[in-house]
Amino acid sequence: MNTRLLAPLTALSLALSTPSQAAEEPLRVLATVGMLGDVAGHVGGACAQVETLLARDVDPHEYSARPSDIRRLEAAELILYVDFALEEQLATALQRFAERVPTLGVVAASFERDELRADPDAPDALDPHVWMDARLWSRIAPPIAEAIGTARPDCAEAAAANAEDYMARLDALHGWVAEAIATIPEGRRLLVTAHDAFEYFAAAYGMEASEAIEGISTTTEASIADIREVAGFVIDRQVPAVFVETTVNPRTIEALVQEVRARGHEVAIGGALYSDGMGPEGTAEGTYIGMIRANTVTIVDALGGTLPDWPEALADWAEEWSVLE
Repeated sequence: MNTRLLAPLTALSLALSTPSQAAEEPLRVLATVGMLGDVAGHVGGACAQVETLLARDVDPHEYSARPSDIRRLEAAELILYVDFALEEQLATALQRFAERVPTLGVVAASFERDELRADPDAPDALDPHVWMDARLWSRIAPPIAEAIGTARPDCAEAAAANAEDYMARLDALHGWVAEAIATIPEGRRLLVTAHDAFEYFAAAYGMEASEAIEGISTTTEASIADIREVAGFVIDRQVPAVFVETTVNPRTIEALVQEVRARGHEVAIGGALYSDGMGPEGTAEGTYIGMIRANTVTIVDALGGTLPDWPEALADWAEEWSVLE
């Protein structure tokens, strides 16, 4: 087991808030990616001022810390990251700051190793794309609440309640996605993407297969052999549509489509999926719930399913973002 990838670099016993810090002063939280920051914002509520380090369209596998990032890390009172299998190039900086800033690796803090998927190209490493399973991802909320409550004791009860509420909301989202995917005809529940970020989604929601040109990490480029192999899958299984991703260059999927067509078959690009980043800030897709909803809508529409009614438990979210109008 690769403990470097799994160990939560937590310094929560260090650098905690002193009694002189006012309880009403929001905790400065810096999350690496939007999917994590959005959960932290809901859990922290008024007790936390949450910022995200990486822009929505940046690939976290390849991103390295810049001088401006170092300043933001220095200003944080709590740093949240997913796992070094995701923030590969940020690992050194995160390790360094964990020595003096409370730092939490949410995957290691929330799950046992056997609950997670392995990287097929590196069995000792894990697949960090846990957010693709909404019910599984909801389990990062309590450790985040605990970290916030440790730094702001007066906020501990509220943060714990917020975590419980958010987990219930994601449970409703999980059920809706499963119902939506089930409407896709059998034999068409085939998910072909640019990189291998959707295995949790496929396993949680009943996709028959998930294929990708690139592996779990995007730090190595896809080869012609990779494209030809996936093209063979598309042709053999008569996949109707393949998907680009918002944080991955679309050229690999475009090359796949060209290869399939060169062999006398037709396949469409079914749309863009949010994989390692959410949508634009200020939009529904710029929230975690909206990201998963948008992906589901795109997949279901492209593969021939129909969308079920939106869950009543998330009616307030839908009203806030006007997504059902």
